[in-house]
Amino acid sequence: MIPVLIDASLVRRLLAAQFPRWAHLPVAPVPRSGMDNATFRLGDELSVRLPRYAHWAGQVEREHRWLPRLAPHLPLSVSEPVAQGEPGEGYPYPWSVYRWLEGETATTEDLADPVRTALDLAGFITALQGVDATGGPGPEQSNAFRGVPMGDARDSLAADARVRPKIEALRKTGLVDVEAVTEVWEAALAAPAWQKPPVWIHGDLATGNLLVRGGRLSAVIDFGTLAVADPAVDLLPAWMFLPATALPAFREAVNTDDATWARGRGWALAGSLPVPEDPFFREDPTRVTAALRHLEAVITDHRRYGG
Repeated sequence: MIPVLIDASLVRRLLAAQFPRWAHLPVAPVPRSGMDNATFRLGDELSVRLPRYAHWAGQVEREHRWLPRLAPHLPLSVSEPVAQGEPGEGYPYPWSVYRWLEGETATTEDLADPVRTALDLAGFITALQGVDATGGPGPEQSNAFRGVPMGDARDSLAADARVRPKIEALRKTGLVDVEAVTEVWEAALAAPAWQKPPVWIHGDLATGNLLVRGGRLSAVIDFGTLAVADPAVDLLPAWMFLPATALPAFREAVNTDDATWARGRGWALAGSLPVPEDPFFREDPTRVTAALRHLEAVITDHRRYGG
């Protein structure tokens, strides 16, 4: 896949052609833009987000359609679409203008009260799951098949055909206990599937999509993987964000069953396998360190709670 070249000049041309009322505002890339979308600050109160690849283009319509319906029911601020742009100026996909949300990207180390954060995050997840899901989109390519059943053959992060080779690639590195990783993965695959009606999921509750103000969780952004599906994938923060001291409070507050928790560990494991030749990890060694920390948290939790 070759991404579309997106820079501030393109954003200015798109704004001038489609939303001239904002064309005079300064445009600047955010410090850490995502891999799937390019994001720019637009003045003081807005941002612009543009998909880099064709298969993410469906995220634009999904966010514009569903976020206004979900937001009133959620206890934290969420991305607020303001306008939807069309292809133009050599850019081939729809794109979005959003309200800018103040806050810093959440990090585990900067949380003023990790247990309070765990409870706030659990409250957001349960509120999202409680919103009427009638007509909501299921897992599909444009949301990376987030929320598919564990072991589903579709090309999700947690597809067995993806995960097994990554585990094997780690065997010769000595970075992690591969047998323990395999045990966690097989327990996730063996866990009973979600038997209740599918619910709303965010799909990517990674630290980069959580904002804090004054050390407290304030907002959740980037709903491109939004779907109606198995909620196990939204347990990711238990092992990839929250410290171990806050994990019991989070698990109690989300009030999930053992099978869903095991599948959640599977999703977290799948997203934390630092394949040596993967450019994502080669470009930033700190990502390997973080991934190994997440894997250790998953393994420790599996040993504590079992399959």
